[in-house]
Amino acid sequence: MLQIDTWKRVLIWSVCVIGLLMALPNAFYTRVEQSNDAKAAIELGIDTPEMQAEAAQWPNWLPSSLVNLGLDLRGGAHLLAEVQVSDVYESRMEAMWPEIRDALRDERATVGTIRKQESAPDEIRVKISQPEGINRALEVVRGLARQVQTLTGVGATDIEARAEGDTIVVQLSEAERLASDDRTVRQSLEIVRRRIDEVGTREPTIQRQGADRILIQVPGIGSAGELKEIIGTTAQLTFNPVVGRGTNENAVPGIGEKIIPSIDENGIFYTVESAPVVTGEELVDAQPSFDQNGRPAVSFRFNTSGARKFGDYTLENIGQPFAIVLDDEVISAPVIQSHIPGGSGIITGNFTVEESTNLAVLLRAGALPAGLEFLEERTIGPELGQDSIDAGKVATIVAFVAVLTFMALSYGLFGIFANIALIINVGLLFGLLSLIGATLTLPGIAGIVLTVGMAVDANVLIFERIREELKSARGPARAIELGYEKALSAILDANVTTFITAVILFAMGSGPVRGFAITLGLGILTSVFTAIFVTRLMIVMWFERRRPKTIEV
Repeated sequence: MLQIDTWKRVLIWSVCVIGLLMALPNAFYTRVEQSNDAKAAIELGIDTPEMQAEAAQWPNWLPSSLVNLGLDLRGGAHLLAEVQVSDVYESRMEAMWPEIRDALRDERATVGTIRKQESAPDEIRVKISQPEGINRALEVVRGLARQVQTLTGVGATDIEARAEGDTIVVQLSEAERLASDDRTVRQSLEIVRRRIDEVGTREPTIQRQGADRILIQVPGIGSAGELKEIIGTTAQLTFNPVVGRGTNENAVPGIGEKIIPSIDENGIFYTVESAPVVTGEELVDAQPSFDQNGRPAVSFRFNTSGARKFGDYTLENIGQPFAIVLDDEVISAPVIQSHIPGGSGIITGNFTVEESTNLAVLLRAGALPAGLEFLEERTIGPELGQDSIDAGKVATIVAFVAVLTFMALSYGLFGIFANIALIINVGLLFGLLSLIGATLTLPGIAGIVLTVGMAVDANVLIFERIREELKSARGPARAIELGYEKALSAILDANVTTFITAVILFAMGSGPVRGFAITLGLGILTSVFTAIFVTRLMIVMWFERRRPKTIEV
């Protein structure tokens, strides 16, 4: 006999009601160009004024999550950036020079005096005055090498040293270059993500492409140029010892030195040591603040390693100028007045409040380890996105009407039950998308349209099975019960295989493919639920009420 326990009925209807409530804000809120209630829009998580949602008269105790629109529907910016991994080689060599210099100084009796020579950016050339000590010098330099973990697990050293007469040439090993390239791209990827997240943009697509490229798609950004301003600044902060100060831009710096301009002093150039004492990578926090004169500034704090180096340097160089350098420009060059322990300080300059805030954001997000070259940039306007949404609506409506008409004509009253379940199914799908904060893309709309077509498959299997049972002279109650029991295995087999495909698409795909996989996978779950439980519950409730002697399917 047809029978469903009361607690099961309550649970099924509860799931339907909760799912529809989760989906309801997507139909209730009207997306407009400018919202009059920005505060409510922010509470809803809508982060750009172009796509804010009106929240008037919506009860606070009801769900208010919306489905996020992807780049192709909402408009935004698309960038393909190539990481200049070779930039890191030069900085690695600069950072290694003080270590090599100090190690060779301890062997002065054997190698004589040492002098750094002009060289390519990715190598260090050190000339010694006693050529007979070249083997000892090579031994000392090679002793500075560190192990590099490779994919094969075989250890390799990070540097290679060779002798050319009385000169030692130090370069990064091939294993270290490969490892460095991978680290640089991974670090750049994470820093780009953190910078975009700092701005508050929701649901960006930031992923690696190939060996050294990063794909960046951010919905809601006005233009590709605006996005480049957010992520294109390297914000490389360093603290360098000052060698001299003057007005000659074309002066020739010494070995291991460079000349850089001052930001707020026109015509003034500083000669600083290339190797920094501390870098921005050792910052753990940066916040906008004000100096003792009430001018905008940026307060910073180093990690343990940076604090120790910063404290030791200030202790040993009281009375000497110390340049704070941002992207090869001197922000300020204060004279060290006293020992600064604890690793905290403040950056002052001719900042506005907005500039100090932006600088703090960039420093807090970290420094890009290498430059980015933008190979491709596109701006997708919201009008194009609206056209896609309208086309998707038309396709969905056409699919809906066609399926509803077919089911009603083919299966009569049972087809109407299936149609009601189909409407609930779409509502549950949008409720799940809202709940998990998924991003709806144009391929995602295609997944929804496909779900509408597939959603009635299970009901078709069940109804056809009921027809067969009715032909074998069984009663209507027994025919309905056997129809659901015998069709269940076929329904599960068909949907499980499709769901596995959706999972593989989500795991292996990216961008639009994942958007399609999400809506397809969730649509399968909601379709199976509505076909097996919701439709059956409606048929059982109707049968209990009418008690028909015969039924037509």
